[in-house]
Amino acid sequence: MRFTKMHGCGNDYIYVDGAAEKVENKIEVVRRLSDRHFGIGGDGIIFINPSANADFEMEMYNADGSRGRMCGNGIRCVAKFVYDKGLTKKNPLTIESFGSVKTLYLTVEDDKVKKVRVDMGEPELIASKVPVFEKETLGAADNEGRLIDVPIAVGEGCSHITAVSMGNPHAVVFVEDPADIPLAQVGSLYEHHPAFPEGINTEFASVTDRKNIKMRVWERGSGETLACGTGACATCVAAVLNGFTDRSVTVHLLGGDLEIEWNPEDNHVYMTGPAEIVFEGEADI
Repeated sequence: MRFTKMHGCGNDYIYVDGAAEKVENKIEVVRRLSDRHFGIGGDGIIFINPSANADFEMEMYNADGSRGRMCGNGIRCVAKFVYDKGLTKKNPLTIESFGSVKTLYLTVEDDKVKKVRVDMGEPELIASKVPVFEKETLGAADNEGRLIDVPIAVGEGCSHITAVSMGNPHAVVFVEDPADIPLAQVGSLYEHHPAFPEGINTEFASVTDRKNIKMRVWERGSGETLACGTGACATCVAAVLNGFTDRSVTVHLLGGDLEIEWNPEDNHVYMTGPAEIVFEGEADI
C-alpha cells in the first residue's frame, strides 16, 4: 500500500489514496500501522476517497481503529495531498467527512499548498447534541440548553467544562497552566466519563490575553496529541462564551499555532493553519 505521512501542527496521520489503494480489514491495518514502535506511526490513518457530494471524501480513523467524524488538522492535509499531487487544482475545494461537507481555501506558493483556511461550520452547543448527558454533570444547562462552565466530578476531583461540538464532541477546561495537567492520568477519565455517551475530546486551556490561548488536548481514541484542529475551534468558542477572549484568537498548541475565528455574521468557525508532508513509502498490509 502506498502511503504519505503528513502532519498539521504535529497532529500526524498516514494518508492513503483510497481510489488507488484497495484496503481490506481497515481497522486492523489502522491499528498496526499507527503503532509508533512496530508500524509507520501516527495518530491514525486517513483514506482520501471519491465523493458524490464534494470534491473528495476524508475517511478518518483514530490510532485505536475507531472511526472519527472530523479532524481539523487532517482535513487541511487532505487538501494539500490532492492539490500537490495534481488530483485537483480547484481553489477553493470541498471535502466531505462523515456526511458533512467543508469548504477549504488554499494558500499556494510555487504550486504547493503552504496553509489552508477551513470553514468548519457552526458550533453545536446544545448539550444533548454534543452529546453530553446533563444529568451526569454537577451543573445545569442554561436556558438555551448549553453547558457553559458547569462543574463535573472527574476521578477524585472536580473541574468545570464548556461543551462544544465541531462535528465531534469536546469538553473545554480552563486552567492556570496546561503544562501542569497530568494528562496521561486524567485524560482517559474524561474520555470515558459517563457524561459523554460517545466519548469526548478534552482541551485544557489557559487564556494569555484576549487574542491568545495555550492548549493541550486529549483526543478520544488517540490519547494526547500535539494538536487538534477541532479542539482549537471548540476552545475559541468556549473562550468567547465565557467572556475570556475576542472572536479571533491564536491557539498555541504543542505542535504549533492555529488561527481561529468565530465569525459573528454567519456563526461559522474558521481555522487557518499549515499542512506538511513528512515522507512517503510503501507498507505491506
